[in-house]
Amino acid sequence: MPMNRAHRRLCSSEKWATGVREHLLPWALEDVELGEDIVEIGPGYGANLRVLIENVPRVTAVEIDGKTAELLRDKWGDRARILHADGSRMPLPDTAFSAVVCFTMLHHVPTDTLQDRIFAEAYRVLRPGGTFAGADSQPNFRFRLLHIGDTMNTLDPGTLPARLSGAGFTDIAVDRHPESGGLRFRARRPAQEA
Repeated sequence: MPMNRAHRRLCSSEKWATGVREHLLPWALEDVELGEDIVEIGPGYGANLRVLIENVPRVTAVEIDGKTAELLRDKWGDRARILHADGSRMPLPDTAFSAVVCFTMLHHVPTDTLQDRIFAEAYRVLRPGGTFAGADSQPNFRFRLLHIGDTMNTLDPGTLPARLSGAGFTDIAVDRHPESGGLRFRARRPAQEA
């Protein structure tokens, strides 16, 4: 989804990559078992992907922007499977992955309906017992400034559990970072389905 120049510069910077490595992912994935075969929806410039490929044997990254997907392929295509595809319609098999993750990208999805389709797709590709986990920003003045001219549709922490449940997930947890106010979520595809 479209990002303005300042936002693109930040998300492709080493400063951002360091923050992801040292703060965002350790918090977002605290106590989360990813398993050995995961999907990252919306890797953007790859700050999360860089960390994930160091810690998970098989990573598939699904990026909606063709140029960005090509950039990711050039950088990490030998260590991860990079797909140019829409996270709400992933060309991936059912029940094939141990975890699905997405970080700081859902607010770029223009409508709640499309976000819900991403949740449903995450559920579809997860193995029974698999985890869907992620984190996203919450609006504040600086965040709004950074998103001038961008798509910005932030997640409501009050309604997110019901939305994830509507996609079929159980064991849902949503909480906020005590300092940044960012949101993280974890949900599971039931091991035994009714």
